[in-house]
Amino acid sequence: MAETLSRLNALNDLVFLKIMGEKGDEQQLISFLNAVLNRTGNGSISEVEIIENKELPPDILNGKLSKLDIRAKLKDDTRVNIEVQLKNQYNMRERSLFYWAKEYGKGISPGQDYRELPAVIVINILDFNYIKLDDFHTSFHLYEDTHKDYRLTGVLEIHYIEMVKFRKVNKKDMNNPLQRWLVYFDKHSGIEQVQEVLIMDTAIQAAQAKMEMIQRDPALLHAYEMFELSLYDHEMSLRGALEEGMRKGMQEGKLEGKQEGMREGKQEGMREVAKALKASGDAFEKIAGITGLSLDEIAHL
Repeated sequence: MAETLSRLNALNDLVFLKIMGEKGDEQQLISFLNAVLNRTGNGSISEVEIIENKELPPDILNGKLSKLDIRAKLKDDTRVNIEVQLKNQYNMRERSLFYWAKEYGKGISPGQDYRELPAVIVINILDFNYIKLDDFHTSFHLYEDTHKDYRLTGVLEIHYIEMVKFRKVNKKDMNNPLQRWLVYFDKHSGIEQVQEVLIMDTAIQAAQAKMEMIQRDPALLHAYEMFELSLYDHEMSLRGALEEGMRKGMQEGKLEGKQEGMREGKQEGMREVAKALKASGDAFEKIAGITGLSLDEIAHL
């Protein structure tokens, strides 16, 4: 591989969609799914039907945050939904179940037997810590409370892949297919590491070829840059709102004593963050999860 290997952020929603979620990306998607689901030998996935997002929504082209998830169907009719979430919106459990339920409900037509409903697998790639376990890859199913090895049904399967935890793995196992993919996805990976996984894995080579295609397309590259800028602006506006609120709380001295002033400053900061999120059109439940404010207080800001 050339030492001048050029890289975009593979977990940018637009890039991820282009390298994994379009017709012609089956090789990459099959490889990634086999890696996540640990399918090997006769049990490995060999075919997948990608359900395309055919057009980029106007908000992604205008540089605003938008979700572009990957949807696919396996040979046995199992449905797969893959979502990348770069910022913690404090609702991933609920969001995962919502996406699972939405996809599960699509699997039946009026008059069909419920037993014909296909299994649904949801895979979440997160760039923040979320699950309170040390593993960077966790998966969840429906098991009985006291008989932990008795699974009620296999139709629900939810995975979380946390990039922050993966980065803390001291020695990456390049012989592990999932770790190879995560090295490639991680914008913090060194060029030497990325070159190593590219040499080892033809599916990752195909993903890199799609990434280079984006870099040659001025319209796609502009959309990519707008999305990256939008993420940065969103983070900076929240940080600025928090700092401004804390400064106000300290200056106004609404409560006596240094400790009380700090607490009031933090509360004022949370109110400023809530105002910024309200202005962006975020749901009150999400704002409450981020700031700790009550729904009633948010409504009256």
